[in-house]
Amino acid sequence: MELKAQFDEAVAESKSLSAKPSNETLLLLYSLYKQATEGDAPEEGPSNPFDFVAKAKHNAWSELKGKTGETAMSDYISLVGKLKG
Repeated sequence: MELKAQFDEAVAESKSLSAKPSNETLLLLYSLYKQATEGDAPEEGPSNPFDFVAKAKHNAWSELKGKTGETAMSDYISLVGKLKG
């Protein structure tokens, strides 16, 4: 199976995990997904300084700067595999 198909399958599986992952794991899933699908995060973060969730998401995504989409997809697939048990 090609990487993109495996990634799409992992995305679908991530929505039906038996247990809800921790917030840290959810941020990692989010940032890997964004890096895989959109590339590096924009330099400018959320405009509202009190939107702490958006800021945390942007910071997590920014930490992956330079990671290729293929690597992010592979990491996402591996993480979902671990979460599934």
